[in-house]
Amino acid sequence: MDRIGLVLTDETLVGQEINLTNCDREPIHIPGLVQPYGFLLCLDEHTRRVAQASANTQELLGIPAQELIGQELGYLFEPARLADVNAQLDTLREGHRLLGVRLDLLPGQPFYKLIMHRFDGLLWLEFEPVDAASDGPLNLPSLNDALGQMLAATSVVEFCEYAVQQVRNITGFDRVMAYRFAEDESGEVVAEACRPDLESFLGLHYPATDIPKQARAMYLKNWLRFIPDVGYGPVPLVPAHHPTAPRPPDMTYAILRSVSPIHVEYLQNMGVGATMTISLIRDGQLWGLLVCHHYSPRLVSYELRDLCQFIGKTFSALLKSKEQADDYLYQVKLRENQARLFGLLTEFPDFRKTLYDHLPAVKEVFDCGGVILSFDGDVATYGTAPALAQVAPLLTWLHEHMQGELFHTSSYARHNPRGVEIRSSASGILAIRLGHSADDFLIWLRPEVLQTVTWAGQQQKAEVRKDGEIFLSPRQSFSAWSQSVENTALEWKPIEVEAAQEIRLRIADIRLRLFNQIQERAQTLSRLNAELERSNDELDSFAYVASHDLKEPLRGIHNYSLFLLEDYADKLDADGVNKLETLVRLSQRMESLIESLLQLSRVGRLEPEVKEVDVNQILQEVTEVLQPRFAQTGTELVIAGPLPTVHADPVRLREVLNNLLTNAMRYNDNSTKTVEVGVAPAGKVGPRGVIDGTEYQVLYVRDNGIGIAPRHHANIFKIFKRLHSQDKYGGGTGAGLAIAKKMIEKSGGQLWVESELGQGATFFFSVPK
Repeated sequence: MDRIGLVLTDETLVGQEINLTNCDREPIHIPGLVQPYGFLLCLDEHTRRVAQASANTQELLGIPAQELIGQELGYLFEPARLADVNAQLDTLREGHRLLGVRLDLLPGQPFYKLIMHRFDGLLWLEFEPVDAASDGPLNLPSLNDALGQMLAATSVVEFCEYAVQQVRNITGFDRVMAYRFAEDESGEVVAEACRPDLESFLGLHYPATDIPKQARAMYLKNWLRFIPDVGYGPVPLVPAHHPTAPRPPDMTYAILRSVSPIHVEYLQNMGVGATMTISLIRDGQLWGLLVCHHYSPRLVSYELRDLCQFIGKTFSALLKSKEQADDYLYQVKLRENQARLFGLLTEFPDFRKTLYDHLPAVKEVFDCGGVILSFDGDVATYGTAPALAQVAPLLTWLHEHMQGELFHTSSYARHNPRGVEIRSSASGILAIRLGHSADDFLIWLRPEVLQTVTWAGQQQKAEVRKDGEIFLSPRQSFSAWSQSVENTALEWKPIEVEAAQEIRLRIADIRLRLFNQIQERAQTLSRLNAELERSNDELDSFAYVASHDLKEPLRGIHNYSLFLLEDYADKLDADGVNKLETLVRLSQRMESLIESLLQLSRVGRLEPEVKEVDVNQILQEVTEVLQPRFAQTGTELVIAGPLPTVHADPVRLREVLNNLLTNAMRYNDNSTKTVEVGVAPAGKVGPRGVIDGTEYQVLYVRDNGIGIAPRHHANIFKIFKRLHSQDKYGGGTGAGLAIAKKMIEKSGGQLWVESELGQGATFFFSVPK
């Protein structure tokens, strides 16, 4: 199980044959085997008696492993030396402790390096024999100089070169490589120090499958792995299982731990005789490895290996700063190109013309192949870019799928299959949105990676015939071959994405300044509109006063005409009576017109009293008043679903519905009359464009009446404008729709009609939600 709880191995494979079909699940932490260049004793952490021993104690000590089981360390050490060992065991943890010890009670009193740690409920004692050919004293001045070079390195590659050179100087390995992982977990040799006569592996790439996930997890826990003789025969533990568990003990931190047979075969196929691997870790993640190869067996002392581990840990601690130094150099170049572009945008007033006229400067901001600029339907390209006919689908895809103001990818084809068509010029795209239109974008392009990636050997697992059976084996040939990276460009760096965002913000600032200039002009127009509105208010006031003051004398004329008819009709001939009756009708007509004019002026003068209104309640109140008229005309009212709650003046909303329902009954000569009230679907288009569904609710009143010809749709909303004679369809002043329209517009809404002659009419009106 790794450190985040994922199970990476299958413990049922313990003791089973490991091959390429199951090596990715091999439980490499519990092999139950050790390398034979030393021997291992596992002590019970409470009794400190030997619980397990490696089977090679007979060969190295002349004592069978079984004889050591249950013994105390006094079996090997004299009391004084035993006290030194026990003092270390008292405070032992997972980290290794080193002691030089002599096995005083054995013939010849052999001398060993004793490496100790505590893990899995056991005390681990690993004994490495002291080589007669000592490594000699460590050259500390040389090491100090090398570490100084690593500190002074100005790039990651230079940093890696110093590290591999120093590890080779310390260990004497034939080849030392710095191996860096990519995002897909494949690896690349980025630095190398080797014998001059060896073929260089620098620049070779390896597939991710070369290092299984469980091995990567082990590299995070144990910084160094050492195999002094790749051709070794594994030595089992006696007994095989942990004292308290039905499995071998966990050898995660054991120096002598035997490695996977697949890995051994892998190394043998490369001709490697000894190897050492040092982890390079950044921010808790495996960044890479220092890999050492020797082409014959080579035993490097524990002290020198520990020193190489120190170099690996120093490398890991400094790595982030070196990567930042690499980023800084590129960032300086990027900032210079960005500043040049910003200077051009500042120098010229029209940012759109500046971008179109200076596309080379736009392209040079980033390391890319080409650029696309699209604004207000005008598309331009520079550098290596798709044909204009291929640009349109890209712009459409970005408009439909781009979330936010910026989008970037190294493989457009992974997002859109049609990206394969433009992969030669636009596998990678970095796009910023310039406006709200569907095609307002600035896009930098990177082509499909033109260089081929060199893999160390064929990536597929070769089938090899053995004993008449076909089985999977590690790759037998390690001659480099090339595999093209399809549909993929170089990744966009975080600093490039950040710079693109800054360019978008700078252009947005310029647009804001232009907007402010437009706002100043708009304020001027607003002042003119305010003056016009005051004039309209004065006109409304005049109409109100005039219509209000005219009503009284007109009412007098009407009343006196009635008095004359009542008192003197018998004294007048028929022509005189007819003239008086005409005078009465005309005065009534004039009073209706003046009342309509008064109502219209009142709408303009008074602000609506807006509140939350339930349209269902308002409609019920209107229909109760109009119920006799519905019954008289035989009209059926249909309410299409529940009506919403809106923000409106209830009095004016009542007047609007009253007018529309009355007209629906009036202008209908069908034997079966219907009127429907409901909510229009979202996205309804009014006279001023699509209605904003987040702000307004659109209601409708639909009838099956006489309909209105499209050429008259605007006229019916004009004051005192009638399409029929006075005596047809029940009369009326022709002011109702004009008043209703003004009531709706006063609250910011719209009122319009959709109709054809003879096919009924639907009146729509929008009300704030």
